[in-house]
Amino acid sequence: MVRIPDAKVALSTASVYPESTATAFEIAARLGYDGVEVMVWTDPVSQDIEALRRLSDYHGVPVLAVHAPCLLITQRVWSTDPWVKLQRARSAAEKLGASTVVVHPPFRWQRSYAREFVRGVWRMENETDVKFAVENMYPWRYRDREMLAYAPDWDPTNDDYRHFTVDLSHTATARNDALEMVERMGDRLAHVHLADGNGSAKDEHLVPGRGSQPCSDVLERLAAGGFDGHVVVEVNTRRAMSAAEREADLAEALAFTRLHLASPTWVPGS
Repeated sequence: MVRIPDAKVALSTASVYPESTATAFEIAARLGYDGVEVMVWTDPVSQDIEALRRLSDYHGVPVLAVHAPCLLITQRVWSTDPWVKLQRARSAAEKLGASTVVVHPPFRWQRSYAREFVRGVWRMENETDVKFAVENMYPWRYRDREMLAYAPDWDPTNDDYRHFTVDLSHTATARNDALEMVERMGDRLAHVHLADGNGSAKDEHLVPGRGSQPCSDVLERLAAGGFDGHVVVEVNTRRAMSAAEREADLAEALAFTRLHLASPTWVPGS
């Protein structure tokens, strides 16, 4: 008997870049995704709660998660103060009915923020029902040099957080064992960014199944364990030659995800 998965499958609005946030809602509705994760970035619509609510209502696609503006290109989005960014992400999630805020560990040069980050995330979670799911990152590499760009650590399992996001493109870039990271996260794993990678120094975000990561094993393991968080397709479609090719990639990613979440069992090494 095929198990009906508890997890919802969402589309990250980053997956349609360089197309707009509005386009992501349209594609998610057309392909049958359960919802979207809004990547808050320089697109004004991604920062506008009322605009997001209108898109969600119009397309019948709920906002399941909000990705706080943690990237280098979003340093001035929603303030230059990283705590204000998280407060605004929490407010957006609460107003849109999203259950999760995804946040990256601080950059090492954000010294004050990094020193208070673990305690601050706990404090913010104690003030809301929204989960703050801290995402695994990776060392930055150039040729044979490696730079630790994140603090307290690019691997959040080395610190005490209530909830985690695992990103399988990031495990590839970090050259981590993804299944072992999922095991370390345990029942604190609340959120998944599904993508693939081949271990390049570049964060590839390939369509799942096109790289070397155990995407199918991770999904089957989550299904077998009754995972009830969100699995978010976060892939890079910038090289798509047309809108039809981009949509085909996102349809393939959704089909892959649903197939392996519906697996009745997971066996180590299978």
